[in-house]
Amino acid sequence: MIEISIKGSTELFDSETNTFYEIKGQTITLEHSLVSISKWESKWHKPYLSKEPKTYEESLDYIRMMTLTKNVDPRLYYFLSEENLKAIAEYIDDPMTATWFAKTENRPSRRIITSELIYYWMISLNIPMECQKWHLNRLLTLIRVCNAENNPKKMGKKAEANQRAMLNQARRKAHGSRG
Repeated sequence: MIEISIKGSTELFDSETNTFYEIKGQTITLEHSLVSISKWESKWHKPYLSKEPKTYEESLDYIRMMTLTKNVDPRLYYFLSEENLKAIAEYIDDPMTATWFAKTENRPSRRIITSELIYYWMISLNIPMECQKWHLNRLLTLIRVCNAENNPKKMGKKAEANQRAMLNQARRKAHGSRG
């Protein structure tokens, strides 16, 4: 969760209604979670986690979807400063965990990941639904840990051959045999 203070207190003129209105500054609380992504995808009808760049409006809309604070003037988001946007981007990129994985030589998957797929992973791994409100990177790390623990890596052919050779040598020694 992150809190962002947006400066406002600006008076603007709406030419459509011929009225002035005031945008007041406010501190808002944001959460980058599966719930936020699900809301964003239901509006924009495309995967949030794609490599495709987001438009300015799509990015602002995602910040709206992340907002936990109630009754925020939708026009307030247009007053986000560069510092606000940088802090939000850093928060979204933060791993939010001490768990790390060894780098692998595997090519990145071309699989399209949507909120529904992540929900499927949660259900199939018996991850409680409360975790949908966790920081997304933490949830994805938990899913990856569950997969690793449920499917331990198999030994490579060379490691299997070495293990068999060591077992055979131990058996020969135990039985006083040469082969």
